[in-house]
Amino acid sequence: MSRWWRSHSVRLRLTVWYVAAMVVVLGVYASAVYTFVSQNVSDSLDASLRSDFWYASALVAPRADGSFTCPLCGELESEELVLAFGGGGTGFGQGERPWLQVWSPDGTLLYQSPEAARMPVVEGRDLVLSPAERDGIVTVQAGDVPMRLLTRHGETELPGDPSRAVPVVIQVGRSAASVREQLDGLLLMLALGLPLGVAAAGLGGYVLARRALLPVERMAERARSITADRLSERLPVENPDDEMGRLATVFNETLGRLEASFEQMRRFTADVSHELRTPLTAIRSVGEVGLREHRDETKYRSIIGSMLEEVDRLAGLVDRLLALSRAETGQGALLSEVLDLNELADDVAAHLGVLAEEKRQSIAIERDGTPRARGERLVLRQALINLVFNAIKYTPVGGRIRLRVAEVGDRAVIDVIDSGPGIPPGPQARIFERYFRVGDAPGVDEGGTGLGLSIARWAIESSGGQLTLEHTGPAGSAFRIALPAVRAPFRRAAS
Repeated sequence: MSRWWRSHSVRLRLTVWYVAAMVVVLGVYASAVYTFVSQNVSDSLDASLRSDFWYASALVAPRADGSFTCPLCGELESEELVLAFGGGGTGFGQGERPWLQVWSPDGTLLYQSPEAARMPVVEGRDLVLSPAERDGIVTVQAGDVPMRLLTRHGETELPGDPSRAVPVVIQVGRSAASVREQLDGLLLMLALGLPLGVAAAGLGGYVLARRALLPVERMAERARSITADRLSERLPVENPDDEMGRLATVFNETLGRLEASFEQMRRFTADVSHELRTPLTAIRSVGEVGLREHRDETKYRSIIGSMLEEVDRLAGLVDRLLALSRAETGQGALLSEVLDLNELADDVAAHLGVLAEEKRQSIAIERDGTPRARGERLVLRQALINLVFNAIKYTPVGGRIRLRVAEVGDRAVIDVIDSGPGIPPGPQARIFERYFRVGDAPGVDEGGTGLGLSIARWAIESSGGQLTLEHTGPAGSAFRIALPAVRAPFRRAAS
């Protein structure tokens, strides 16, 4: 049963629940209506019986021989009898005559109306003698006709002596057939109306469920079309204040996070492919230089050692790229240390010297003091490598590259100055964007991905610094790395 239930749509299950609830509600309502009407009709009939009792007490009169009579009961016409006995209550209608019996307290029948003689009640005498039912109203059978019968003690005055009263037991009755017919008609109407009401409720519930779940279907259709390449799309939000709107908003926020995660993954992949290019190129260059001519064992070991150093740096670079990715997404923090920028410039110049030699370029380092800064060494080293690599790449054969290390105000700076053709005015504002490339320059193999400067800028900014393009023109370009300077503690000379 549970498996069958779960295999159907939410719309059908909501409809079934709605129909079940309506069955219970309509069943309770029908029962309450039937009980209320039945009780009201019964109370009305009983009230008419009590009224009949008082009229009967006034109408019956004893004779001289001790018997009783109801002189008006046989003389009045039908309409007058109805008016006399309760004014046309529930039990009497046109053509009906009063059902009346008068008993002595010991159970002797003193008077019986024609209607009571025509429709005798077997339990009449027992009700007179029964203390428990003597003054109550009960339902009895008069042949095939159900009746409500009231049995109650009363008194009637003797003729000629109003001061003396004779105790009697008066029974009045009214047919309950019409009441039964009314209740049966009501019951039939409720029995027929309940299925129709449930069917209408089921149809309405299905329509309402379909209308209520229509936004979910639209969201499902849109979600089905969203792929890894279309994460920028969002689910439709018809009403942001209702439950469906809030659900769509939550899904859209989730899609936004997924889009950011996929973008970060693509960015990381592009960064890795770009950053691995430089050390791999360096390894290849060292190997090609070593194979150009025959060398002795010592030189070969030196060349292989250089290549192994680049491999170690390559492995460290991969680790740092992972650290950068985690830091960019807020999942990790970069390690910070105090760096000597002169040493950092020497390291990068030595690292890329082979590439410069291949183009017969020179790398010169200009020093102005010993500026120091705080940051992640490998991150800043990689940023400087990217800048110098670009300078080598865009500087023509035989050109010159300068690394100027200085302290300007409260900033420790490294300027990377090349003698290339410069950057055109149009692309200057976009050179730090990811995947943006200036274009092919004369004599330059533009095989990059447009990530070098964007990665360098992020790496420097992660250490609290800035990377800017200071100037560019036909004589070359100059990029500046500016980091917060770290002052060396002042030491008093020994006396």
